[in-house]
Amino acid sequence: MPAMIVNVAAYHFVSIDAPQALADTLRERATQGQLRGTVLVSGEGINLFLAGTRSDIDGFLDALRDDPRFADLQVKISHSRSQPFARLKVKVKPEIISFRRDDAMPLQGERAPAVDPPTLARWLRQGRDDAGRRVVMLDTRNRQEIEYGTFAGALTLPIRTFTDLPQALQPHREGLADATVVSFCTGGIRCEKAALWMRADGMDNVLQLDGGILGYFEQVGGFGYDGRCFVFDDRVALDPQLSPLVDDAA
Repeated sequence: MPAMIVNVAAYHFVSIDAPQALADTLRERATQGQLRGTVLVSGEGINLFLAGTRSDIDGFLDALRDDPRFADLQVKISHSRSQPFARLKVKVKPEIISFRRDDAMPLQGERAPAVDPPTLARWLRQGRDDAGRRVVMLDTRNRQEIEYGTFAGALTLPIRTFTDLPQALQPHREGLADATVVSFCTGGIRCEKAALWMRADGMDNVLQLDGGILGYFEQVGGFGYDGRCFVFDDRVALDPQLSPLVDDAA
């Protein structure tokens, strides 16, 4: 049986003075390791989705973490029977996830307060947070992703892109005032920016799910989650055991 492909997803907000130079370095390293996927670089950090052999992935991550800016990079790991990416793409962008909100820039201050997966699972199990407030899960992903699965009872918005979120959320804000709102997304980057913006815009009852859905699956499994988590590659979606939909269908 052929060795499984290792898939990694990671993002890290940190000031990058020379994004193009970093992108060129990462492209060279990924090419040398025969990795495929997407690497986005901007002045605010990096966002990457890569797949390859275990040794090549480890080599790439070890070299990246040797840079002090990325020493504490957190990575979500899953496996697939085949390579889910057709090629390697490395791009420099204005943002590593486009939101276009000046009050959602993690480098301008502290990151939004977060709840870790085990704590969230406990809150969902007991039906309230530790202060006795009801918990509302806020899905910051788009309609296509939500069709594959989301947290049970989550507030989902009819958005096509992440930049649509502020307007779509507006009618719900008053009804969320008495709740602890936990924003979530696939790997954490969108819910982090969304939580920063909401808190800057007066919603001080918002937390982000640390590590997103993939981090939740990795740490606690699928408790409280219905369905799968959509991913933007040939795996299509992952179940709570991080198994790709395409592997199950094979």
